[in-house]
Amino acid sequence: MSIASRIAAKRAERERGSVEVEEWGDDAPLLLYFSEVTARDIERIQRKHKDFLSMPTLSAMVETIILKAEDEAGEKVFTLEDKPILMGETIGIIAKVFGAILGSTDVEEHEKN
Repeated sequence: MSIASRIAAKRAERERGSVEVEEWGDDAPLLLYFSEVTARDIERIQRKHKDFLSMPTLSAMVETIILKAEDEAGEKVFTLEDKPILMGETIGIIAKVFGAILGSTDVEEHEKN
């Protein structure tokens, strides 16, 4: 097995993160799942939002949520058609979900690379 294959296999073993969004639930908070933000994800967002790592706009935050948010089965829960709805949410909710997705990703470390 090549080193790249081993890296890919290790990535598949990682646990997904989750965030509870009380404001989006009915009787209980909505539970969103997400995988770690990858270099590919950053590249994709930066194509449209050049300063994403140093100054993420609300639009970039919402697009990150759309890109990463999944249900328990691993299915995407949002599409770009949902962006206007998400842009209508409060900054606090968007920041909470975006922050959970970005997690321990150190933005300054990414900027150095």
